[in-house]
Amino acid sequence: MASACTNATTTVRSVRLFRIDGFSLVSSTMGHDECFKFRWDVDGYEWELHCFPSYFSAVWLKLMFLSDADATCNVRASLGYLLVHPGLDGLSQERRTSDVFKRPNDCTQQVYLVNKVDLPVPSRSSDDHLTVQCTITILKDLPEVPTSVPVPTSNLHLHFGELLRSGTGADVTFLVSGESFLAHKLILAARSPVLMAEFFGHMREASSPNVVIEDMEPAAFKAMLHFLYTDTVPELDHELQAVAPMAQHLLAAADRYGLDRLKVLCEGKLSGGITIDTAATTLALAEQHNCSHLKTKCIEFIISTPAVFDAVVATEGYRHLEASCPSALTSILLSMRGRRY
Repeated sequence: MASACTNATTTVRSVRLFRIDGFSLVSSTMGHDECFKFRWDVDGYEWELHCFPSYFSAVWLKLMFLSDADATCNVRASLGYLLVHPGLDGLSQERRTSDVFKRPNDCTQQVYLVNKVDLPVPSRSSDDHLTVQCTITILKDLPEVPTSVPVPTSNLHLHFGELLRSGTGADVTFLVSGESFLAHKLILAARSPVLMAEFFGHMREASSPNVVIEDMEPAAFKAMLHFLYTDTVPELDHELQAVAPMAQHLLAAADRYGLDRLKVLCEGKLSGGITIDTAATTLALAEQHNCSHLKTKCIEFIISTPAVFDAVVATEGYRHLEASCPSALTSILLSMRGRRY
């Protein structure tokens, strides 16, 4: 069976000659820590070669990294160095050092090039030079090739939202407190079991192009329609204090039309901001529309302390709760049994 090999890296290589004229003279006047510097750009990175001509009677080299490494990876590079000089064939063997560079001024270790006593005495001034062939090799990771074609995120809700906005192909008009809303029976029926029965069952709305909606605010109905088409409720994306009335109306609408997800969204929103002023009315709403989680949250808040309980009992909402949902009062009393304040 044939085998295959895939390269995960590639290399970038650059070669240059660096020459110091009058080497014997200048090297005799330089200290151990003094050096010649040569700038070099390779693959978008800036480098600097340091040549120390009098480092304890020998010539030494060092490579310094001057750029910033990539945010996702460090720079792996090597320096190859070869002395180029007539009559030094025995000494002219390329050597190499490598390192990983992470930040500006990172360096390789100093590397030995040649002992100065091994350099031939120049017979004339034109021969008095030191030439070094240097090679920088950068090892680069190849970008990862995706194993599959990236799939865009779904924008189905955007298309359906535009269909609702434009009204193209609408076959039903809802009349809500003097306002009209165009819609599509098939889409609504697919989302709501109640509307499925109304439009495609034996109810009178099945063939009617107009449907009158009673006991619902136009804004709440519009928000519900938007949810039916897009599965989103932008009206609930603000602080609860600003959207509590809308959340309450939408919860009732969701229960009315069998929209379980919308009902849970509204229940969660209302559960997150129960106050003394809203506790009783929210509890009545939860009792009427069978929202067990919201009901539990309301009762826990009401009986949390005697002061909170007394404050809630004094609200208008509590009097409404007494009149409309006596069963909720029983739940409160049962929850208070055995509680010690």
